[in-house]
Amino acid sequence: MKTFAAAICAAIIGLATPAFADFQQIDSRADFMALVSGKKLTRPFVNLEVLPNGTITGKGAAWEITGEWSWKDGYLCRTLDWGGDDLGYNCQEVKADGSKVRITSDKGVGQSADFTLR
Repeated sequence: MKTFAAAICAAIIGLATPAFADFQQIDSRADFMALVSGKKLTRPFVNLEVLPNGTITGKGAAWEITGEWSWKDGYLCRTLDWGGDDLGYNCQEVKADGSKVRITSDKGVGQSADFTLR
């Protein structure tokens, strides 16, 4: 299942993102919570909630996603479990543009995924 889950994750994260979007850096936990509080982060096959108590819940494809998060040095740092597979710990850059959120792994130098806030 790990190989399949990794392939799905790579496909989901690898979807093209328009270059013309004007995303602004989110630098604080307070700004991040103001952005996502009470909303779901969605993209094809993925539906997540990042809760104020430091937990992450949702679904990716048909599998449950659970995790924990904190805000450290300007980054969203999280652990994730996807359908029983540990996706590990990663600190990620967060940018926003209206109802869109871009999360980029490895402190902004890795792969990006765009989510719609609903």
